[in-house]
Amino acid sequence: MERWSDRAWEAALPVYEKILEHPFVRALADGSLPEERFRFYIRQDALYLDGYARRLAHVAARLPHKEQAESFLHFALDGIEVERALHAQFLGGNHPAQEEISPTCLLYTSVLDAQALAPVEVEAAAVLPCFVVYQRVGESILARVNDVRGHAAPLHENPYRAWIETYADPAFAASTQRALEICDQLAAAAGDETRQRMTELFVRCTRMEWLFWDSAWNLETWKI
Repeated sequence: MERWSDRAWEAALPVYEKILEHPFVRALADGSLPEERFRFYIRQDALYLDGYARRLAHVAARLPHKEQAESFLHFALDGIEVERALHAQFLGGNHPAQEEISPTCLLYTSVLDAQALAPVEVEAAAVLPCFVVYQRVGESILARVNDVRGHAAPLHENPYRAWIETYADPAFAASTQRALEICDQLAAAAGDETRQRMTELFVRCTRMEWLFWDSAWNLETWKI
């Protein structure tokens, strides 16, 4: 039987392919990404993750089974620790102020926050792209770097090696797989309308991931 996550990924695949083609991701892979753009990205990421961890904990509190709730609580705690290490390395512990939030970061966090009153299945689907897209992008970049036919610098020479290794790590893949399993369990017990809303939010938040990198590439600012 086809899983909900397979259908959702198929729906989001055109967006994911655009993500891989984005100049930010391509420059991240070959190590040529200007530091200014990466610092913009990582500062916005720190602001995004302040809310994302709370969203994971909120999903955990709503899940119907103890094992599912425990997994989402672990995601929240593990994510905080992993991201804290990345931000300490790239930001020197200088956490950005909330007033720095970009239009895109505010939009993405608002989309997630808006699902707090939606069915838990929909809220869980909305947070899923941050697992799936990052895992697949990390693994894709690592494969590109390791491909001797490519033009990327060796991984040990890439200034963003720690970021690449974090999201290409088997431990992150295991967390992603567990999040997918839980969403598939939720979808299997839900009605057709709820499953459709889950897919819509999964695709919408995958688009948000594209926008997030595009925002960093363009050093997005508020127009007024």
